[in-house]
Amino acid sequence: MKLLVAGSAEVDAGKTTFTTGLVERTGSRGFKPRAGNGYWYDHDDYRRAVADGRLYGKDSKRLAAASPGDIEPESINPIHRLWIPRPGSGKGLLGREGRAFVVDRITTEDGDRYVVNGTIEIPPAAKRHLPLEDAPHVESLPELNDLMAEVHAPALDALDEEIAERESAVVESYADIARPLSEFVPDAVAVVEPRRCRIFDGERYAKACDVASGSAHEGRLEERVEHVVELLDPLSTATLPALSGRERDDPGIVANAYADTYDELLAAV
Repeated sequence: MKLLVAGSAEVDAGKTTFTTGLVERTGSRGFKPRAGNGYWYDHDDYRRAVADGRLYGKDSKRLAAASPGDIEPESINPIHRLWIPRPGSGKGLLGREGRAFVVDRITTEDGDRYVVNGTIEIPPAAKRHLPLEDAPHVESLPELNDLMAEVHAPALDALDEEIAERESAVVESYADIARPLSEFVPDAVAVVEPRRCRIFDGERYAKACDVASGSAHEGRLEERVEHVVELLDPLSTATLPALSGRERDDPGIVANAYADTYDELLAAV
């Protein structure tokens, strides 16, 4: 059983809360193939990870903690991107207004590798604690795309193979991207946004991803959720109750609060 959780809002859709509860409900391992956090908005998380010579975000940490076994965030999240605000600087290397990518961490079976944005100043703590001196520095989008094909893509392919070999898995996408692994065909899909969850047949959702027109996003062509779901009718739609911060941090409470929605999702498998 392979389940996908995607979000129809770029930020604060509720994907990770929904996914941790689903992991608790099913006993499956959770995966977040790609993730990112901000030097400014997630500064505590950034400082905590970098002080240990690591780079990961709170979503991957929550998902690893909810999964069965003793799991490190990097093992379920092979690609993590650190962003930094750049107000008034125009569009940077990735064409994002007001922010720029700082560094990517790519985890493979041989360990962690890094790719650095050579057009900006790296924050001092990252420069001090992460092994960036010998990492490739990119100064153009074509350079980054070449490295993504060489480094990022094999890491995602390896994770895709691991997920395929598992009896069950829950995969969380990032931002408002419809599918974090281009060849992944889930059994069922939950598209989450504040107060609402729409459930789709996994095979039909994957086919809609294949035909949806991609848009330039973060250095590659990807399908956004809105372009995929407009091609489909949901199997069902559920209302999600609001939860407090304490409740969202407890996968057991989330599993109970969203139990009816999880029932509908699992019935779609």
